[in-house]
Amino acid sequence: MRAEHQPRVADQELHDLVSELPAVSIEGPRAVGKTWTASRVASTVYALDDPDVLAEVRADSRLLTRGEPPILIDEWQRFPESWDIVRRSVDREFSPGKFILTGSARPETRPAHSGAGRIVTLRMWTTALAERRLEASTVSLKSLLAGDRIDIEGQSGLDLEDYASEIASGGFPGWRNTTGRARDLLLDGYLHRLAEHDFPLSGHRVRNPAALRRWLTAYAAASSSTASYETIRDAATSGEGDKPSKTTTLAYRDTLEAMWILEPQLAWLPVGSHLSRLKRSPKHHLADTALAARLLNATADTLVGTDAYLQAGSGPADTGLLGALFESMVIHDLRVYAQSADARVSHMRTWNDEREVDAIIKHRGRVLAVEVRLGSEVTGHDTRHLRWLRDRIGPGLLDAVVITSGQEAYRDDEGIAIVPAGLLGP
Repeated sequence: MRAEHQPRVADQELHDLVSELPAVSIEGPRAVGKTWTASRVASTVYALDDPDVLAEVRADSRLLTRGEPPILIDEWQRFPESWDIVRRSVDREFSPGKFILTGSARPETRPAHSGAGRIVTLRMWTTALAERRLEASTVSLKSLLAGDRIDIEGQSGLDLEDYASEIASGGFPGWRNTTGRARDLLLDGYLHRLAEHDFPLSGHRVRNPAALRRWLTAYAAASSSTASYETIRDAATSGEGDKPSKTTTLAYRDTLEAMWILEPQLAWLPVGSHLSRLKRSPKHHLADTALAARLLNATADTLVGTDAYLQAGSGPADTGLLGALFESMVIHDLRVYAQSADARVSHMRTWNDEREVDAIIKHRGRVLAVEVRLGSEVTGHDTRHLRWLRDRIGPGLLDAVVITSGQEAYRDDEGIAIVPAGLLGP
């Protein structure tokens, strides 16, 4: 029996776009719910991952324009010509709600035209905490981006163990009810499919799937860091003399980004600001923390560890991997919520590493600055970079926020918002 559909942020985004635009392409990694979301809007569906449907379309491609709109072309990359068919149809008649396309990988044979001005893209992610309905959100990112210094309040029922569980279980919507070995097998199958199926579909063959998995494991270990790709390559082949070439690892990176498995968080490079001596290296994140945890053989129990509460409930003494994956989960959620507000998430680090801010959310020429801290106790030491940035850019800063694994939402004496991750929503 198919699980009941839980509303997603992308559901409303798609509804709004289809009501005004002729063609929308929903893009994102496999199993994030693109087809489910699109099917709730579409009146006609062509599922190109069905061999019989694909054969019919190859025999008569005009079939894709027949039926009551919106027409969903699911897994369009299996018949790349479908992109240009949609583009030409929109050229003939620019009317809203004609087509929805979904795709999990960019095809080996790319469309002749980009579709700019005809087909708009909607990114879709795995579920954020607010979409998992763990508890009611009391702090809206959209309200924070309005710059009105909203009241911050609310009490979260989630603790550190709950967040560790969410990191390990992840946000793939169809797998939310699986646990233990069943979920591990699903994640292993997902990772295996990348090498055996998705890479070839994108025009690349993986000669050594084990080497790809080692590289992905090293990338997962670098979550929330700006480690160089050379460092990741060395970590993937520690103790081995036959390291994969730079060309090979760059092909891994580029293809995995094209499949939305790697989600680099780009550096903030402000224009017209004296904050010019900033690093340009991206921070590393995978599409979902469950993938990173599985690659690293981490479970909710091992993430928390036996020393988790050495600091009297304020978090583990050595945050290590749990801290990195907690930050990665929060950045993922910020991206989901920011997209619906037409904002983008980057990060900031000065050239000498003295100052850094985990997330810079750009919105209409101003920014929201966010730090991520594992634990419930937030001190002036934790907010020092936010206060430094506020002093530097003044009115260019919409607000400053620390997202924690604590339970109380409030503003501190400096006016900085302290928000438990589970209470943040779109």
